[in-house]
Amino acid sequence: MDKNVTSLARQLDFVFRQLEGELINASAGTVLVHIRNNYVGKFGIRHHPIQSRDGKLENEATKEKGLTAAQVQEFRQMAIDALKYRTEWTHGEILYDFSVRSQSGSWSASVLYESNFNMATWGSRYAPQAKQPQMLRDYR
Repeated sequence: MDKNVTSLARQLDFVFRQLEGELINASAGTVLVHIRNNYVGKFGIRHHPIQSRDGKLENEATKEKGLTAAQVQEFRQMAIDALKYRTEWTHGEILYDFSVRSQSGSWSASVLYESNFNMATWGSRYAPQAKQPQMLRDYR
C-alpha cells in the first residue's frame, strides 16, 4: 500500500479483507485498528474467550455459529461507513465490537473511537517559559 495516496477508508477495506478468514465463523470479538498520522499502523482481532464445560472445550457440533461471509462483507462496509463520525484527529484507535446471535443468526456491532494526543510532539511552543531566577547584586 502506498501511504502517500491511500485514504483511511481504503486502508480499512484492506484491513477487513486481510482479517476475513479470521472473522468468518467468529461468534464474538473486537477488531482493533491502531492509527497514527491517518495511517493504519497495526490491526487484529481480539476473540472472545472460548468457553468450556466441565473442563472440556466445546466440540464443533455444539459450537455456536459465527459470522457468514456475507455478514463479514456487511461488517466491512459498516466499518468504512462509520468513518464519517471520526473527526479532527489523526492518532488513536478504532475498536469494532461484534457478536452473532446464535438463535436468529443476526449480528450486531458497535464502534468505539479513541483519539490520542502526544504533548512531546508539540514542542516548546505551548509550554510555558520558565522565569529566569532573580540574582542578588553583590555590593562590595
